[in-house]
Amino acid sequence: MAAYELTNRLVIGIASSALFDLAESDAVFRDQGEESYRAYQAEHLDDTLRPGVAFPFIRRLLSLNDLSEENDPLVEAIVLSRNDPDTGLRVMRSIQAYSLPISRAVFMQGRSPYKFMPALNMSLFLSANAGDVHEAVSQGLPAGHVLGEPYDDDTSDHDLRISFDFDGVLATDDSEQVYQTGGIEGFRAHEVLNAAVPHDAGPLKEFLASINRIQQREEEERQKNADYRIRLHVSLVTARNAPAHERAVMSLKSWGVTVNDAFFLGGIDKGEIMKVLRPHIFFDDQASHLASTSRTTPSVHVPFGKINEQSVPEDLTQS
Repeated sequence: MAAYELTNRLVIGIASSALFDLAESDAVFRDQGEESYRAYQAEHLDDTLRPGVAFPFIRRLLSLNDLSEENDPLVEAIVLSRNDPDTGLRVMRSIQAYSLPISRAVFMQGRSPYKFMPALNMSLFLSANAGDVHEAVSQGLPAGHVLGEPYDDDTSDHDLRISFDFDGVLATDDSEQVYQTGGIEGFRAHEVLNAAVPHDAGPLKEFLASINRIQQREEEERQKNADYRIRLHVSLVTARNAPAHERAVMSLKSWGVTVNDAFFLGGIDKGEIMKVLRPHIFFDDQASHLASTSRTTPSVHVPFGKINEQSVPEDLTQS
C-alpha cells in the first residue's frame, strides 16, 4: 500500500491543551504529580473533555474537507502531545465523541513533540504550553501559544474567520526593531523609504498561503455552484497605518498571498475591533495586544522576534 502523503495538504499540529480544556486534569498534575495524574485520567477515561480555546477553529477548518475529493482531504489535524499513549486515550476518545475527523497522533511521554513538525509537513502547531511553543519558534518552526478561556461556539454559523497581525507574524520583525529603536517617526520614515521593498516572510506566511489555497478551492466551487456560500474569510489586523500600510500590502502581493479585509489601526485597541470582527482565531506576536483580544477572542501568541527573546520557563502541564 502506498504511503499516505501530506505534501499537498494543510497540516495542523494541535496539542491536547489547545484542543480541549485541561484545567482540571493539569491541576492534578501540578498539585499531586504524574502518578496521580495518570490515575485521574484512567478514572475519567470515558468522561468527554470540554472544548478548549482552539476547538472551534479546528472543527471549522476540518469541516472544509467537504470540498475535498474522497479520501483526499485538504486539511489534516494531528495531535502532538506530551502525554504517553495510555493517558492520551482520553483525548482520542473525546475526539471521537465530538466526531472530529482526527485519527493521527504523536504521544511523547513528558517530551515536546514539536520536532516532528517538518516530518509531518505542518504549517502550524498550537499549544497551551508556552515553553514548547517558544522552543519551536526558536527553531524556526511556525507555532503559537493559545490564550484566553474556552468559549461557546455558535454551531449555526459555519464560517471560519481567521485574523493575523502583520509584523512578527506574517512578516519578520525587522520593522518592529526599527520602531523599538527609532520610535514611531523613525519607523514611518523607514517604511516609506522601503515601501517598494518586500518584507522577508515571517513564521505564518506559509500557513496563510495554505489557507489561500483552500479559498481558491472555495471559489472554484462557487463558480460551479451558484448556491455555494463562501465560508473562509481572512483579515489583517495591524497597528500600522498610513503611510506604513503600503509596504505591508506590497509585501503580501509579492509573496503571492491575499487577505479579504485589512484593518490599519494606528494604535487603536485591537480588542474592540475583535468584538465586532469575531474571528475564530487571531495571531499576534505581542502579548500586550493579546491581553485585550484574549478576553473575547481565541487568541494566539506567536513568540517570534527580538521582543519575545526573553527566556520562558517550561510549563508544568501535560499537553
